[in-house]
Amino acid sequence: MGITCYPTYGGSGIVATELGLELAARGHQVHFISYANPIRLDPGLPRINYHEVEVSTYPLFQYPPYCLALASRMAEVAENYDLDLLHVHYAIPHSISALLAQQMLAPRHRLRFITTLHGTDITLVGTDPSYFPITRFSIERSNGITSISTYLQQETVHVFGVGNEIRVIPNFVNCETYHPDRRHRKASEFVSGGAKILLHLSNFRPVKRALDCIRILAKVRQQEAAHLLMVGDGPDRSPAQRLARELGVESHVTFLGKQDHVERLLPVGHVLLLPSRLESFGLAALEAMACGVVPVATNVGGVPELITHGLDGYLEQPGDLDAQAERVVEIISDRTHHQKMAAAARQTALTRFSTSLIIPRYEQYYSEILGS
Repeated sequence: MGITCYPTYGGSGIVATELGLELAARGHQVHFISYANPIRLDPGLPRINYHEVEVSTYPLFQYPPYCLALASRMAEVAENYDLDLLHVHYAIPHSISALLAQQMLAPRHRLRFITTLHGTDITLVGTDPSYFPITRFSIERSNGITSISTYLQQETVHVFGVGNEIRVIPNFVNCETYHPDRRHRKASEFVSGGAKILLHLSNFRPVKRALDCIRILAKVRQQEAAHLLMVGDGPDRSPAQRLARELGVESHVTFLGKQDHVERLLPVGHVLLLPSRLESFGLAALEAMACGVVPVATNVGGVPELITHGLDGYLEQPGDLDAQAERVVEIISDRTHHQKMAAAARQTALTRFSTSLIIPRYEQYYSEILGS
């Protein structure tokens, strides 16, 4: 099978890469097709192949036609390696490229393609008037469609009026890789004096409200000693650093930038902050929960499908920083309470979202699409 995704630091690319790795471990031949090596894809793994899409630049093209170059590369790889199907992540432009590749190979090669919807391809990019018609067309022409949450499934039907079946297959986590093991990293690497560690992982886009994490930290430190690790990069990183200086908490925040192996970092944390304005699922929260880190998140989008308020995490309204800060204090000030919620978070990851449960659902769906 071929997998196409954005290779950058974002949820759709991470899910696509982890899916390919899991499928390869189960014996499938996986071919990644993209303009760069996906961020979590280590080269040289068995049954994993990477094919770079090269986009030529000519004075005639103000914007290089990546969509066309991707379609040509998809068709080439599919024919040369006898692919059964393409699984594209993020509708625009990947599903259109897959459709073109499918038509290029017909009738000499039967190629199916599945589109997985991840969030902003529907709620942000897809609703842009410039992309709305082509997004709807690409979804309707896909041989199979999946979404990462029921929220996103319903939003797609509501916004685009799609009549095709959209199969909900949630995000997943490898609980053998992500687990509560503090041997890789020590809290003392970042802080001394027993301060509790808060974490935030994102691409630092405005929808993630990274600056709220700085404000929450400032409120928490009025009652408890805490240190914040900010993982990732993006447009709001510099404003967040500036805000930390303005609020006088600069020495209590560490900006770590992009990290390829967050499973080595997450276990040092006590609480994950996810103050987003909108999340279609909340992959960062799931990975943290598998490591026994308690999420304090916002009650938006698909997050309630992951976190059960008061059991394995907390859900508050976006922008209600007082409530979010109080939840953090509640967790880190009571060791017994923290341990109970951390264990529940780990249990949720194990019993509802582990790879052993979710990957077979993808395999079953592949079989259905190939047999249709």
